[in-house]
Amino acid sequence: MFTGIVAAIGKIESVQPLAGGLEAGVRLHVNAGGLPLADVALGDSIAINGACMTVVEKTNDSFVVDVSRESLNCTVGLDTTTEVNLEKALTLAERLGGHLVSGHVDGLGVVRKFEAVGESWELVIEAPHDLAKYLAFKGSIVVNGVSLTVNRVTDIGSGEQLVCQFSINLIPHTIAMTTLKHLKPGAKVNLEVDLIARYVERMLSLK
Repeated sequence: MFTGIVAAIGKIESVQPLAGGLEAGVRLHVNAGGLPLADVALGDSIAINGACMTVVEKTNDSFVVDVSRESLNCTVGLDTTTEVNLEKALTLAERLGGHLVSGHVDGLGVVRKFEAVGESWELVIEAPHDLAKYLAFKGSIVVNGVSLTVNRVTDIGSGEQLVCQFSINLIPHTIAMTTLKHLKPGAKVNLEVDLIARYVERMLSLK
């Protein structure tokens, strides 16, 4: 489990095909940036841009993870050398500064707007049709591993033609401490909806 509070900006320094080739997945060598790794053991989890990955090798300032083809198909930003948001798995002794995050990406969103508004920034993302029902005013959403609050939800159309856009306000601190600063209209992002919302849906769907 995670909180969605990014601890450091790291960088994927190399992407190598696994033994079975690209169809099997890739191995990522990640520079941990300012993320302390002294308490990280092999087999521990680290969220990379919101996707939970298992550490298979580590040094004092870097670590290695294997990403399956299934994970690559469901995420964005894990197949190229780029900056990434990092967070170590939550312990019961830590503050829950964001919200409960599983590290399982539910779908890919598309940035429709990213503009400065005064000292802050407005980020508008179009969500996949099947995630629209989980988005609510003042609800929680994870974007590339960052726990954020939804300020506005706009549903356009209905049924299978439904398009859902949601708006988020990013304060200067969030811009400075995460990779969200690099987003541009048209960019894809990893989304994870609120964990509680998924359980509520399941309970209400059963008769």
